[in-house]
Amino acid sequence: MQLRPITDSEYPSWSDHATETFAAWIGPARGLAADEALKFAHEETKRLLPQGPATENQLIWIALAGDEPVGNLWISTARVPFIYAIEVDSNQRGKGYGRAIMLAGEEECRRLGHKQLDLNVFGDNTTAIGLYDSLGYTVISQQMRKEL
Repeated sequence: MQLRPITDSEYPSWSDHATETFAAWIGPARGLAADEALKFAHEETKRLLPQGPATENQLIWIALAGDEPVGNLWISTARVPFIYAIEVDSNQRGKGYGRAIMLAGEEECRRLGHKQLDLNVFGDNTTAIGLYDSLGYTVISQQMRKEL
């Protein structure tokens, strides 16, 4: 797996898709209507990436298997490196690319001198939780809810 920086021409479609994906997860988690979740996701993306892919301490990569793009990864290195987004393209899932992307991101963080890598995962994303568990990530905080 190779990671290469996202290009300026790729960024708009990546940003739109990443924002929509985040909205789909954050909406139910926060009890937001779809339009509210999308508005929140757009605002959060603009706040975190005010200069797009040129924003300082933000690494956005396209993941390549050979020469073929198979996914993407966004890591903030502003403090402790933090994964904001990882995605394997829908037609490439089930081939081990998620694991390979995570390992490539970890190696890049090591190369940059970092000693740990953090992430958040929504509690009902069992596929991602299984991947992160298998890679040795541990729970350091847990938020819970009960519907009344």
